[in-house]
Amino acid sequence: MAATTSGAIKARLEGLQFGVPVFRDGPREGQAPPFIVVTEALGISMDTGNGDFGDPNAELAIVEKAAVDLIETARARATAGTARAVERYGLAEAIAHALHGHALPAHPAKITAVRVTDIDRFPIADNRVRASITLAIHRVLLPSEVTPA
Repeated sequence: MAATTSGAIKARLEGLQFGVPVFRDGPREGQAPPFIVVTEALGISMDTGNGDFGDPNAELAIVEKAAVDLIETARARATAGTARAVERYGLAEAIAHALHGHALPAHPAKITAVRVTDIDRFPIADNRVRASITLAIHRVLLPSEVTPA
């Protein structure tokens, strides 16, 4: 079982064997593309459609925003003066499809929904292209997340 949201997403993606390494919060030094970076807790809000806020023992439901960034090399030299695309078109969409609606069973909290809310493609810079997939994860807030250590 993963200890975090990013760990649960990483476990899901690695289990699908896309052939792309997955990292939490950033790649290792010198990592060549393609790779995936998962960033959790970009924003956390109360899921106002769930929970009894008058009951101190009620489970509190939250919506956690997370991002899954796919970094790829855009082009490779084919011959002198020409280049060919090496970006795997459709890979970002396949990743989004694999996450949308999945329960992320490796997560320590009960998850009621995972929704892909956006896929952005950022322009080529330094011969790299980035697709960013934004997720809304509806889940229970764990007591360990709010109890001081």
